[in-house]
Amino acid sequence: MGLFKDQGVVYKPVEEVDLGPKSDHVYLRANVKAPRMAGLLVKIFTWFLESRIFGTILVYMLKKNNLIHKLVTNAQLEESPLYVPLHPFKDLKEQEVKCIDSKLSPPEQVQQAMDCLPNSSEKSLHGLQSSFRHWTILDYSRAYNLKEITPRMVAERFIAAVHESSNPPSRMSYFIDYNAEDILRQADKSTLRYEQGNPISILDGIPIAIKDEIDCSPYPTTGGTKWLHKVRPCTGDASCVKCLRLCGAILVGKTNMHEIGAGTSGINPHYGATRNPYDISKIAGGSSSGSAAVVAAGLCPVALGVDGGGSVRMPAALCGVIGLKPTFGRIPHNGVLPFNWTVGMVGILAGTIEDAFIVYAAMNGQLPPDQPTRPKLYFPLLNPTKSISDVKMAKYAEWFNDCSDDIRTCCSQALDKLQEHYSWKIVEVTIPEIEVMRLAHYSTIGSECTASLSSHLEKLKPEEIGWDARVALSVYGSFSSKEYIKAQKIRNRQMQFHMKIFAEADVIVSPTTGVTAYPIQDDASETGELDYINGAALVRYSIAGNFLGLPAVTVPVGYDKLGLPIGLQFIGQPWSEPTLIHIASAMQAICKPDYRKPEVFYNLLKKD
Repeated sequence: MGLFKDQGVVYKPVEEVDLGPKSDHVYLRANVKAPRMAGLLVKIFTWFLESRIFGTILVYMLKKNNLIHKLVTNAQLEESPLYVPLHPFKDLKEQEVKCIDSKLSPPEQVQQAMDCLPNSSEKSLHGLQSSFRHWTILDYSRAYNLKEITPRMVAERFIAAVHESSNPPSRMSYFIDYNAEDILRQADKSTLRYEQGNPISILDGIPIAIKDEIDCSPYPTTGGTKWLHKVRPCTGDASCVKCLRLCGAILVGKTNMHEIGAGTSGINPHYGATRNPYDISKIAGGSSSGSAAVVAAGLCPVALGVDGGGSVRMPAALCGVIGLKPTFGRIPHNGVLPFNWTVGMVGILAGTIEDAFIVYAAMNGQLPPDQPTRPKLYFPLLNPTKSISDVKMAKYAEWFNDCSDDIRTCCSQALDKLQEHYSWKIVEVTIPEIEVMRLAHYSTIGSECTASLSSHLEKLKPEEIGWDARVALSVYGSFSSKEYIKAQKIRNRQMQFHMKIFAEADVIVSPTTGVTAYPIQDDASETGELDYINGAALVRYSIAGNFLGLPAVTVPVGYDKLGLPIGLQFIGQPWSEPTLIHIASAMQAICKPDYRKPEVFYNLLKKD
C-alpha cells in the first residue's frame, strides 16, 4: 500500500559529525502533532485506537506525523545496537572526594556521608532563621536529640496532615496508600531508641515516602493501577527500601504516580490528580508526582521515585525540590516494578541536596548477592566556603533555549551567577539528533513496558485500565522488533556523541523542563488526559539521563511570573555523582535565599 511507504534518514558516521558550536547540524524541535484530549474525546479516541482496522491506521499516522517512521523505523544506521547502558569503570579523578569501603552497612555509609558534610553549630528549632527553607534530616535528628520533639509526635502530625490534605477543599492526592498503625509502630520504636540514647543513624525517625512502583512492606505495589498488585504481590522490601529501614527511617506510605508511569502530568484517574503545593490548580508532574509533592509540602524531607524518562527530575523541578538520578546500575533495582529495565533508575527527591546525598549514601550499602559489581564509591567532601574549581559546563544553546521565556531567563541568570561566583566555564557545543534520541527512547520505554506487562494485559478487562493508559499501551504495543533494534542503534550513536562531549566538559547543563506546571482541567479527572505537546516540552531535557544511563540532578533556581518553580539540570559523566552533588550544592547555596514557601506547607517540627 502506498499509504504505508516512508522515506528514512541516512545518518552520517559519528566521526563525521561536528559537535562544535558552529556545526552545520540543524536543531530539530519536537514535531508533536496531537491535540489535547480528555473526557469523552479520550474515550472516543481509545475506542478507535483499539479497533483492529481503524487502530492500525491511527497508530501509523501518529508515528508518521511525529517522525518516528522517518527518524527511527526506516533510518539507515551503521552502528551496532546497544541494549543496556552499562558504563566501563574508570577513575574520573574528581575533586574533593572520599573513597568509601564497599563492605560498609547502610548505617555506616550514612555516617560516612555525614562526615563529608560541613559541621554546623548546634541550634534549637527556635533559634533558626525565619526565611523559608525545608526542614532537613539534620533538623529532625537534632530536634530528637535535644528532646524538642519525638518521632512519635512527628508521626502523629504527619498522619493528621495527610488526612487533612486528602479531603476537601484541597484533595492533594499525595498517597495511594498509607497505614497509620504501621507508621506509629515504627515511630514508637524510633522514639524508644532516642530515649535510650541509641539511634541507629541520623536517618532514625526520619519520615520517608516511597513511590508506589517500589516494594515496601506492608503495602501492595500498584504501579498506579487498580490491578497490578493482584497479579504481582509484594513479598518484601525492595533493596533500596531495606537499606533505609536498616537505618531506622520511618517509611510512611506509597505515593501517588501516573498510571504505569506512562505520563508526565501525575493525573491518575484511579487515585486522583496529585496537586502542586505551589498552586493546587496545577499539576505536580509525573510520573513520581506524589513523591515530589510530599517533599515540597513539608510532609517528608526525602522521598523515593523511579526515573525512566525524567520521572524524578520533572516533578522535582515543577514542585521546587531537588531531584537526583544516579548512574544506571549504581543503586540496586531489586524489588522495583520492571516497567523499563534498561532506562529506569531509582531516584531521590529531597528538600536539599545534602538530604539527597545522605539517602543516596544509605542506598549504596552492601549489594544483594545477585547484583553486578559497581565501580569504587566516592562521596563528595562538601565545603560551604569553597567549591570545586575549573568546572566546564557544556551548553547547547539552541536546545537550552527551547523552553518558555521565563525558564530561559531564569536558568540563564542562574548560570551567570555560577560563573560569577566560581569562575566556572561554559563550553558551547552541539548535541546532534536530540529529537531522534527522544523518539528512540520512547520506542524503547514503550516496548519494554509492553513486554513487562504482556502476560497480564491479555487477562484484563479494558475497564480495569485508565483511558489515557489504554492509549499509551496501544501505541507502546505497536512498536516492532525492527523499531526496537533501530532505537538501540541510536542509543549507541548517542552514547558516542555524549562521550565526545564529556571529553571536553565535566557536565552538560540545561533547563530541567521546557514549561512550568500547567493547569489540571476538570475533564481529566475521570479519564486522565492526552497532552503530548506539553508532555514533549516536559521531557525535552531528560532523555539522555535515561536512554544513556547518565547521572543527573535538578536544582530549583527560581520561579516564573505566576510563582511556579523552575529547575536547572546538570547531566554528568557515568559514575560522577560526587561532581554533580558538588555542583548542585554550589547552585543551591546561590539560590537558597530566594526560595519561597509553597501555598500548601506542613510544618512537622514546630508550630507557625
